[in-house]
Amino acid sequence: MEQEKIYDDTSLALKLFIVLSRANRSIADLVEQDIRRYNLNPTEFAVLELLFHKGDQPIQHIGKKVLLASGSITYVVDKLEKKNLIQRISCPKDRRVTYASITEEGTNLMEEVFPKHEEEITRLFSSLESDEKQLMINMLKKIGLQIENKI
Repeated sequence: MEQEKIYDDTSLALKLFIVLSRANRSIADLVEQDIRRYNLNPTEFAVLELLFHKGDQPIQHIGKKVLLASGSITYVVDKLEKKNLIQRISCPKDRRVTYASITEEGTNLMEEVFPKHEEEITRLFSSLESDEKQLMINMLKKIGLQIENKI
């Protein structure tokens, strides 16, 4: 029987980093593959999903909500607008603000696609019990908050 290695804290941290990075890459690759079946890239999907679930959003705020650099958001909005999945709407109270709004075509697409996407995500994590998923959520939040507080 193979004996489990005993690691010091630094070695454990490095091993955790590698395992977490590989798992993240595998998950991201599978999710991207799923999203591309609908002729969208992950960023386009993220913007559509935001608008589908949260309603109209100021274009200036979308980047922060979907973890996208502000310079890239105009490009993504342009692409989605050309696909007739979203539209720009000027704010009547402040001409400096423009909202992104999901179109009927975009809504129809997300009504078809999102349930399938949810199923795929559920399948990706099906090897974990509910309490294990919750534990991972809590641990990853703890790491994220520690990092945010140090910066």
